[in-house]
Amino acid sequence: QFGRRLWVCPSWLEPPDPEAVNLLLDPGLAFGTGTHPTTALCLTQLDSLPLAGQTVVDYGCGSGILAVAALKLGAALVLGVDNDPQALAASQDNAVRNGVAPEQLPVVFPEQVDQHAWAQRADVVVANILAGPLIELSDTLLGFLTPTGTLLLSGLLQSQAEALCAHYAERLSLYIVGERDDWV
Repeated sequence: QFGRRLWVCPSWLEPPDPEAVNLLLDPGLAFGTGTHPTTALCLTQLDSLPLAGQTVVDYGCGSGILAVAALKLGAALVLGVDNDPQALAASQDNAVRNGVAPEQLPVVFPEQVDQHAWAQRADVVVANILAGPLIELSDTLLGFLTPTGTLLLSGLLQSQAEALCAHYAERLSLYIVGERDDWV
């Protein structure tokens, strides 16, 4: 269970709470099952956000766990981006497994993103990748975000958080909203 409403369940088991928001997951070869502390932190934060009708970008979508969770929690559209073809396939498979319509979760390689169409369109941008890429991709990630949007970054150790926050400081204030096992 992540947050108040969200459960992630292996696709071959019955969900423990049929009334909850249940995400059925088969990660395949892609990263993202909910067991890693950074994925768990992101899932908990997504559960706390008002996602109804929102547009989300999941940059580094892996298995699609965060993208599908956002849709199951009420988002209208999620763009999944990853540089691994197995991740894009796993994201699509997990979307189908959870009854997500293909048009709700387009998945693309980074070079396939229509930057003009997606500029300042996302209410939420989530990126659960490593600290180095989070810094390198700051222009890209912020380019998706609406002026009042939420940027949710994870995949970094507590010792890396200060440098990441400092890197983004001129354009927006970041703060730590959760920590687990030295990950933020």
